[in-house]
Amino acid sequence: MPPLIHPSPTPNLQSEESFSTLRLEVRGMSCAGCVKAVEDLLLSQPEVTTATVNLLTGVALIESRTPIAAQPLAMMLTEAGFPSCPSDTPIRDPLNQKPAAQGHPDSPQPFQQVTVAALLLLLSMGGHFGWWAQMGWPFLSHVGVHAALATLTLVGPARPILLDGWRGLRRLAPTMNTLVSLGALTAYITSWVGLLAPEMGWDCFFDEPVMLLGFILLGRTLEQHTRRRAARAFQSLLALRPDMARCLANPNPLGDPLPGETVTQTIPVEQVEVGQWLQVLPGEKIPVDGQIHQGETTVNESMLTGESLPVLKRPGDRVMAGSLNQSGVITLVATQTAEHTTLAQIIALVENAQTRKAPIQAIADQVAGYFTYGVMAIAFLTFVFWYGWGIPHWGSANLLAAATATHWMPSPHSVQATPLMVSLKLAIAVLVVACPCALGLATPTAILVGTGIGAERGLLIRGGDVLQNVHQLDRVIFDKTGTLTQGDPVVSNSWVSQSSQDPRDLLQLAATVESGTRHPLAQAILQAAHQQGIPLLAAEGFTTYPGLGVAADIAGEVIWVGSLDWLRQLGLSLPCHSDSFSPAEAWINEGKTVVGVGSQRQGVMGLIAVEDPVRLDAARTLHQLLDMGLRLMMVTGDDGAVASHLRNRLGLSPQDMPIVANVMPGGKVDVIRHLQAQGERVAMVGDGINDAPALAQADIGISFHAATDVAIETADLILMRNRLPDLLAALQLSRATFQKIQQNLFWAFAYNLLAIPLAAGVLFPHWGFLLSPGGAGALMASSSISVVINSLCLRNIRLDDAPENN
Repeated sequence: MPPLIHPSPTPNLQSEESFSTLRLEVRGMSCAGCVKAVEDLLLSQPEVTTATVNLLTGVALIESRTPIAAQPLAMMLTEAGFPSCPSDTPIRDPLNQKPAAQGHPDSPQPFQQVTVAALLLLLSMGGHFGWWAQMGWPFLSHVGVHAALATLTLVGPARPILLDGWRGLRRLAPTMNTLVSLGALTAYITSWVGLLAPEMGWDCFFDEPVMLLGFILLGRTLEQHTRRRAARAFQSLLALRPDMARCLANPNPLGDPLPGETVTQTIPVEQVEVGQWLQVLPGEKIPVDGQIHQGETTVNESMLTGESLPVLKRPGDRVMAGSLNQSGVITLVATQTAEHTTLAQIIALVENAQTRKAPIQAIADQVAGYFTYGVMAIAFLTFVFWYGWGIPHWGSANLLAAATATHWMPSPHSVQATPLMVSLKLAIAVLVVACPCALGLATPTAILVGTGIGAERGLLIRGGDVLQNVHQLDRVIFDKTGTLTQGDPVVSNSWVSQSSQDPRDLLQLAATVESGTRHPLAQAILQAAHQQGIPLLAAEGFTTYPGLGVAADIAGEVIWVGSLDWLRQLGLSLPCHSDSFSPAEAWINEGKTVVGVGSQRQGVMGLIAVEDPVRLDAARTLHQLLDMGLRLMMVTGDDGAVASHLRNRLGLSPQDMPIVANVMPGGKVDVIRHLQAQGERVAMVGDGINDAPALAQADIGISFHAATDVAIETADLILMRNRLPDLLAALQLSRATFQKIQQNLFWAFAYNLLAIPLAAGVLFPHWGFLLSPGGAGALMASSSISVVINSLCLRNIRLDDAPENN
């Protein structure tokens, strides 16, 4: 099985430049403003080319054209107030290092924080609405009790928020915590002025900062809980990682020792080396990728491939780390170490996908960079407006009465709701109600849920940019062999140019030459030779000509095996299609691929016909893509007649699926570029080495897990079950996820556009409504939670992933 991702960075086939990539774990981020500040700090370093920071997972993905050290970057962020460290491995729980109170290691556990937040709300609201006096406990409504409660709240559970808000203000990068801190401290200080200077007649509203911080703490705890629900699928992948492996201390290459003689040693899975012999008992997870040497069993690979049915495994079959051995004792030979297994590579790919942003997020990032400054300016203007013009214009009596209507806590002196106090309350409400956190969570939560669902169902999506491009697709281009066909062709016919020749000799020559490549047609010829017991000849100098054929030196003579057009270009005289002795035309009309075998001295020695059965699910999948409004096209290096025959078998017309045949690998790229120049968004589905440039050129490259390494590396979508209907599921999931991103961003912007004017008192002139700072805190907390819950609704999506034989 080809590895999904190489451990070292793979060059981007779209560019000659290569990039060095590293990860940092970043803590202390609370909103989109923090994300923008971290990205700006990283991009300020001359060696950093790109920097992408994920608020949800606390990961910074950094690219540079030259090797770059992670430690200096981590120290720079730490000194700026964002504790950071290099990520030793991409395989980790994305939320485990990010406690509920925005990344502070001394934050309480979720249950403890919920209890504290609920108690603060109960005590503050009880005083706010006079509940305690009505229940016979008037001392709990005393202003001194609430002053002490506010003080304990600020120095206790709210301390991390205040410190983080101060750090943001100090580094001239204010965040949501800065807004909350300014609002809470302003209310707290104003209340102390009212308490210590009664001659001013100011109200004491110590309950407001307590209610505000209580709502914030409760909201963040609930938000963290919903984040973990969003990450559940990814955490399930992490849970698949085995911890230990049972290593055979006395392996016998000729067969396993008798059970009584078996000696095993349990070692950490990280210590397993390639070539070691391992034993796996029923009910155990397979520790690393390997090849079965002894035993037969059924293996559950559902979490890796999305295939629910167990797979029968026999000696010689490959197994993947994290899959479950269900029925038998097996002995396997390790073929990959723990960090390079298919599971590890899937986890790395999913984590990278969760970090890569959709381009639409750039709008939110730009807004977030100036959001907090804008809110602070609006709060100041709100104070100036109401104090200097609003209260005198609309009448101080009505406005001051509305401002004190919701505050029933007894005060130790006569309270006079002055214009200064009311204007200050409105400014505080503006500071508190604004929510840049919703902007920061809009994209990563949807991507986290979407990529997690995809991983569960064997659909690997590389990132938010992929989701957006899928949403905008106009056309899907298909390679033929291995994509629309089963990719497992068989030799159906052969013909020799001289009657004295033995067809077995022709097959022997062809198989020997084709042993130097992994093309599906080559595998068919090799399999036919193996089934007939034909040994291979000694050969050297293997040369592959992508899209044309293969050459090798056999007994001092160069033998060519490839397409008839290629043999003609080499100067060989081909049998005429009209000649009765040449069956090539008839084979082509039947949809078979004709391969010629020849040399410079002997000319064309014969022809071999290879037939690749059509995928049973191909016709239904293509028709459903047409129903989704997508245009189709087949681009293949095969003969046009073969491609047309296949299209007819799929029940499609030339209008439904135009064909571009006899195309070199570079020609596929040219076809895609031509369509892109006409304004089309193009997806390419392919699985061969010769498809890699086209996969890179396309807006979306789609490949099967059974494809070649370079095709998988280049693809943006990988179908782990190697089933064509999963393409429909991947497109549906990508579209649904991007729609959630759009909804989240719309809600985040709409909330702030509506809530900030509401807090500024825009409804008072006609409806007499003013929003208290405590109510503003409740609204702000609910906005972030609503974004995450909306993303969680993705889990209810129905995907078209019917079995192949349906």
